Amino acid sequence: MGYSSWFAVHAQKHKDIVKKLTLQNYTQEQIIDYFDFQNMVKKEKDFCPLYAKNKKCHEIESLNCYLCACPNFRFSDTGIEKVGGKTKYSFCSIDSKDGRVGIYGEKIHQDCSKCGVAHHRSYVENHFDLDLKKIMNKCEHKELLK
Repeated sequence: MGYSSWFAVHAQKHKDIVKKLTLQNYTQEQIIDYFDFQNMVKKEKDFCPLYAKNKKCHEIESLNCYLCACPNFRFSDTGIEKVGGKTKYSFCSIDSKDGRVGIYGEKIHQDCSKCGVAHHRSYVENHFDLDLKKIMNKCEHKELLK
């Protein structure tokens, strides 16, 4: 599954949960609380494949899953650029000090596993919108390799 198809599936799951919560008149604060890892692993088992193992994607004490997909992540399923004969498919737009570049054969991907920027409550509050696609509108990189 490529980045675009994963994002489409994930955005729909996110939308369905947010719709359920807004129909119950949840406030912004309550919605953010609901997306706390400890709650999500119990109530939304299908949201993330790691939930079945009760495993976090990032080792953060208070992990919030509202922005599972980070607004700073940039991707292209067809490639962004050639770097030393390899194709770069993703990168971090803020060049987080905790992120790294992973090289997998001829492919270069951003490795965000040590970065938790988007999973802190304060970050979620600062970037909150009920529509995940609005928050993530810059993620799909438009300057694609042909």
